Amino acid sequence: MPTAIDTASSRSYDEADLQQKAKDHLWMHFSRQSVMEDGHGVPIIVKGEGHHIWDSQGRKYFDGLSGLFVVNAGHGRRRLAEAAAKQAEELAFFPIWSYAHPNAIELADRLASYAPGDLNRVFFSTGGGEAVETAFKLAKYFWKLQGRPTKHKVISRAVAYHGTPQGALAITGIPAMKEMFEPVTPGGFRVPNTNFYRATEHADDLNAFGQWAANRIEEMILFEGPETVAAVFLEPVQNSGGCFPPPPGYFQRVREICDQYDVLLVADEVITGFGRIGEMFASTTYGFQPDMITCAKGMTSGYSPIGATIVSDRIYEPFKHGQTSFYHGYTFGGHPVSAAVALENLNIFEEEKLLENVRTNSPIFRSTLEKLLDLPIVGDVRGDGYFFGIELVKDKATKETFDDDESERLLRGFLSKALYDNGLYCRADDRGDPVVQLAPPLTIGPSEFDEIEGILRRVLTEAGNLL
Repeated sequence: MPTAIDTASSRSYDEADLQQKAKDHLWMHFSRQSVMEDGHGVPIIVKGEGHHIWDSQGRKYFDGLSGLFVVNAGHGRRRLAEAAAKQAEELAFFPIWSYAHPNAIELADRLASYAPGDLNRVFFSTGGGEAVETAFKLAKYFWKLQGRPTKHKVISRAVAYHGTPQGALAITGIPAMKEMFEPVTPGGFRVPNTNFYRATEHADDLNAFGQWAANRIEEMILFEGPETVAAVFLEPVQNSGGCFPPPPGYFQRVREICDQYDVLLVADEVITGFGRIGEMFASTTYGFQPDMITCAKGMTSGYSPIGATIVSDRIYEPFKHGQTSFYHGYTFGGHPVSAAVALENLNIFEEEKLLENVRTNSPIFRSTLEKLLDLPIVGDVRGDGYFFGIELVKDKATKETFDDDESERLLRGFLSKALYDNGLYCRADDRGDPVVQLAPPLTIGPSEFDEIEGILRRVLTEAGNLL
């Protein structure tokens, strides 16, 4: 159960006043406002330290999602707060529109040093959706500069989430998230994802399944026509749907296909970047070189907003000459304070060997979570690094999933609140089949894995008994 402490925060909070103000004025993201309108209130988080957070009533929780796949170095890092304050005092803001400042320059150099191959040029934004939007626009413009203006379509995977700006939304493969905003930007097409647990083709052979899934990209390129396809957008480990890692050889085959048909490959590393899978970029983990990488979240561990699109020398080449410009940008892209925080955050990664910690302990994390497979409601445990999904099933033998009403009652009616009440903040997600997602800070180890498993076991056992 969550632990109440008297020193959760140095500030005191009037709970009733905050709840009323939230009800009257706050519009939460991706949330049902009816929760507040119905008088149930909303959890108000006031403090974080390490891998724990506290709410306004002094209760303590394990942050099993790093906020939102973000706080990779953990909460309460004084160094990062001080880096922000020092930079704000020296230069709080200046745009990188025809000007530059030292932090943007140093951070671009640092990111290029981490990126695979010849991904040497960094275009800053303020978040992941903007980074994807940038990559989409840049892909289309690149092909126009090559005299091939019909190459404007993009391919992504079913149930994949790539952001909410109009262009990024066209790449997102979740129809329910798009229907209320249609018509969205045209040109987005979907192929199967790498959910081996739900495979109907080559269901007994992971390698063959991976090749089959990759070949569906070739099939879509040929169906639409190679001269119309600009890029393929893929997360190294797909988040939405519940952590689908790539089968062996999958990305190597995708790279071959993109090269054969002259299609750009974009690795959306907004979640998988900065240690989540055990390297600065998961593209390195899985041994492939994309033409562009989009990244954000863990770059600052959430202490200040930032995003980036890192591009290859080939993509940048047309912009090195004459009057060619990329007429795209953001007021706060490459913000001096955010860039300062990012540099200090990356120093922490290196000094504390957080990537090594993930690589060493990921197999232990997996085996600890796999203990939950003895529960009737747990069908699959999958993922990589410090990024795992637990798929819940109605019938383990048949893999029968829950219908929409059952999923609603299970996830929103019980699981989300029960996990939180038992002291674990994580994510019960129904954008595909029902899953519980985990992405804790990169600082934790085996004892914390046991703590997570213990809470999940209690709650999932109760959930199974309710079915």
